[in-house]
Amino acid sequence: MKKYLVIIEKAESGYGAYVPDLPGCVATAPTKDEVERLIYEGIQFHIEGLELEGLSIPVASSEAETMVFAH
Repeated sequence: MKKYLVIIEKAESGYGAYVPDLPGCVATAPTKDEVERLIYEGIQFHIEGLELEGLSIPVASSEAETMVFAH
């Protein structure tokens, strides 16, 4: 089982998601629930495509941290 960092961003028209360790693996949707579902499916599809092409699967190396700043 692999774990990948998924970045989800709110936009005016909905949500976008991308996977820093899987370039080109992105999704957009009007709701957060839908973008989460789509990016999950996108990651599976992306990895399957790499395997079919005989390419290596990128190692998950991205990390995220939430920092709180007093202003």
